[in-house]
Amino acid sequence: MPRYRLTIEYDGAGFLGWQAQGEGITVQAVLENALKILHGQHLTLQAAGRTDTGVHALAQVAHFDSPKVWDTFVLCNAINGNVRPHAVSVLAAEVVGEEFQARFSATGRRYLYRILNRRAPPTIDRQKVWHVPIPLDVDAMHEAAQHLVGKHDFTTFRAAECQAKSPVKTLSRLDVMRFDEMVEIRAEARSFLHHQVRSMVGSLVQVGIGKWHPLEMRRALEARDRSRCGPVCPPDGLYLVEVVYGASDVKEDGKEE
Repeated sequence: MPRYRLTIEYDGAGFLGWQAQGEGITVQAVLENALKILHGQHLTLQAAGRTDTGVHALAQVAHFDSPKVWDTFVLCNAINGNVRPHAVSVLAAEVVGEEFQARFSATGRRYLYRILNRRAPPTIDRQKVWHVPIPLDVDAMHEAAQHLVGKHDFTTFRAAECQAKSPVKTLSRLDVMRFDEMVEIRAEARSFLHHQVRSMVGSLVQVGIGKWHPLEMRRALEARDRSRCGPVCPPDGLYLVEVVYGASDVKEDGKEE
């Protein structure tokens, strides 16, 4: 039974997150319904990460085992034809070995958070950015962010309902950059805690508006106390940009029956 890896893009504003649940529209449920139409039976799609309600993805990765051998180009088109009108699209499909796991085979995850920093609210980017009308000191935010880079106990920036066994993570990158009215925060690690990125961004904005000194970020981290975290930012501006894997995961393309 071949295993397929899908690269998926979606607008999280119309979904109650990735994970299928009893009520409401989720990305997983929409895609699994498309797979059911194609195969005549339910197939489980396992993702690299379960994004929350409102969080977007430029390249989410998921895998499933199919009772049918597909040409990957045909598979992409067939799935995309059956997810309409929902804002989700399969960008690529690849055949992988049975040892591949979308979640556990990943060696890194990259996130982007976008902040629209101007007085006027967003129109085109509505529900795609966090609108912060107060001027942000991006240099101070970037300085503060560097206190979080490295291996740390991120209890302060961890959701109370987080199910990770350990709060210790290694953050390899946390950069804050301005592009005119847009402030971008890029985070990279092997894996993240629940709400870690949104918690860090919310705290960085406290630095940007002048409520926190950059050193307060280190003090908050070292406190290992959730109450020392700044307000958690909204999901609107968060994007799963990339899931990183080893080069040996992909096999030769499968052929349609």
